[in-house]
Amino acid sequence: MFYKGKKVLVTGGSGFVGSHIAQALQEQGTLVRVTVHRRPMPVDSGDFDFCEADLTTAQDCLRAAEGMDFIFHAAGCVGAAGLKGSQVMSAITPNLIMTSLMLEAGWKAGAKRFLLFGSSTGYPVASHPVKEEEMWSGPTFPGYFGYGWMRRYLERLAEFVHGQSEMKIALVRPTAVYGRRDNFDPARGHVIPALVRRALEKEDPFVVWGSGGEVRDFLHVRDLAKGCLLALQAYAECDPVNIGYGRGVTIREVVEIILREADHKRARIVFDASKPTAIPVRVVDTGKARRILGFEPEVSLREGLKDTIEWYRRTVGQVQEKRGNTR
Repeated sequence: MFYKGKKVLVTGGSGFVGSHIAQALQEQGTLVRVTVHRRPMPVDSGDFDFCEADLTTAQDCLRAAEGMDFIFHAAGCVGAAGLKGSQVMSAITPNLIMTSLMLEAGWKAGAKRFLLFGSSTGYPVASHPVKEEEMWSGPTFPGYFGYGWMRRYLERLAEFVHGQSEMKIALVRPTAVYGRRDNFDPARGHVIPALVRRALEKEDPFVVWGSGGEVRDFLHVRDLAKGCLLALQAYAECDPVNIGYGRGVTIREVVEIILREADHKRARIVFDASKPTAIPVRVVDTGKARRILGFEPEVSLREGLKDTIEWYRRTVGQVQEKRGNTR
């Protein structure tokens, strides 16, 4: 197996995407190092090599990268639709700093391969499944201007490092990802985890931002982790590959599935088009991932939402039980 016995760093390995990548690597017999800063590891940590590190400092980045064969750079900050004013920079500045420093650290430490995340937020507005080569065919959606251009710039920076060094870089552009261990904060979480939490809390009326007709391409995080491992192994050419489900679904359909799986079917759904939403349609073309990586998503939307809901219900129940026992 490609990853068996390799020394692999997963930055942000205690986070949502990073923890799933770390688990997938461990299942293949990889020696996994995980950077930890403010968040504890959310899964069994018996076989991980933990590295306390602040990835906004060059010294910590280099220390984390030393001795590693491969690096999956999953550390980062994400935005949310409700952020206002200077808050929007919280999802831009740290990503620029951490990714730049980790690319430099991987180069200096002699890592052989590096996986970097692009983003579908960099694509221009399109009503069809967008292909990788369309990234530079027009401007970003205005609501994604700052974050989308940050991701565009980091792709260019990766191209520079790939061309100047011996470190091979895999560049993946994920679509909207959801699943276990996501951020379920209604104020800062993305659409699916926020809806899941509110459904389980039995909100009624159930208010949803937007018209309900917005179309998204939702991918379960376990499928994203699988796609990332395939990309670093088979296509570390610094040539972007979309990793998505490849099919769109309306927010209305997602809401209906979540309410049904959360046993909240009788809730009165109210779509509030006056609230801020993002791009009307975002679906990615996954033909390149199928051809080059052999990637096919395995988790259907219904299965993934059911799993996410059951996990959150079980996890929150355990937390509440522990709190009750300590009173």
